[in-house]
Amino acid sequence: MSGYGADDRNGRVDHMSERVVTVVPEAGLHARPASRFVRTANEFDAEIEIAPIDGKPVNARSMLAVTGLGVERGEDVRLLAEGADAEAALDALEAVLSTPEESDGDSEDGGTDDAEDGNGAADESGTEGG
Repeated sequence: MSGYGADDRNGRVDHMSERVVTVVPEAGLHARPASRFVRTANEFDAEIEIAPIDGKPVNARSMLAVTGLGVERGEDVRLLAEGADAEAALDALEAVLSTPEESDGDSEDGGTDDAEDGNGAADESGTEGG
């Protein structure tokens, strides 16, 4: 992201916005949460990067780069965005990272969540048998 705080030809100042977010989904930034994160990043007119707190930023629009960070649940990450939609992008990406994964039936793997197939229903019901 070049141009940190640089003026464009119209006199407008583009500045980089940054936010620190704790990763909530149980899978961390892998599988579905990473896919949702990358899809969301691609919806905005902004250059967006993500980094571990003390790590080097990577392109938030790249599934390979995002999953390659190896970010686990409970870890903090830095989100950096620059461009017309920077703040909106950070808001949306923060929401993705702050929301636990749900078994809402719209899974991308064919919809075979434990809560739906009857085999793992006890996990969701709170009963422990006995």
